[in-house]
Amino acid sequence: MTSFAPANHMQRALDEAAAAGTRNEVPVGAVVVGADGRILASAGNRTRELKDPTAHAELLAIRAACAALGAERLTDCDLYVTLEPCAMCAAAISFARIRRLYFGASDPKGGGVEHGARVFTHATCHHAPEVYGGIGETEAARLLVAFFSERR
Repeated sequence: MTSFAPANHMQRALDEAAAAGTRNEVPVGAVVVGADGRILASAGNRTRELKDPTAHAELLAIRAACAALGAERLTDCDLYVTLEPCAMCAAAISFARIRRLYFGASDPKGGGVEHGARVFTHATCHHAPEVYGGIGETEAARLLVAFFSERR
C-alpha cells in the first residue's frame, strides 16, 4: 500500500498505462485510492489480453478495489485515470459511488465525462463524483500519441 500523495497516485496510473502499452494495449492506467490515501487497486487496459471489451483500466481497478474492501461501493474512494473515462466506465464510476475522479488527458472522441455522453450530467445518473481533469495530462497524452503513431 502506498501512503497519501496525489502526484504519486497519478504517476502510478501513468506507470500502469505505460505497462499496458508494452502489452500492445491502449495505454490507459487507473488507480483507486481509499479514504486513508492508500492505493487499494491499480490496473491498465487488458481488453486484448483478456479478449474482453469491458477490461478497461477503470473497470479492472474498480473490481479489484471492491474485492479488496469486500464491498460493492467505493463511497470514500477516489479514482485516478490517465484518460477521460468512456461512457461505460463513467457509468461504472457512478454505480461504484466513487467520491472523486481525477483524469489526465481529455478524450473528445470517446470520452463520456466532459465529452460525448456526459454521463454525470443526466438526471438518471444516481451519483456524480467530483471531477478534476488535466492531472498529468501532458504525460498521458504523450503515451497515447506515441502508441497510436507507431500503429499508423
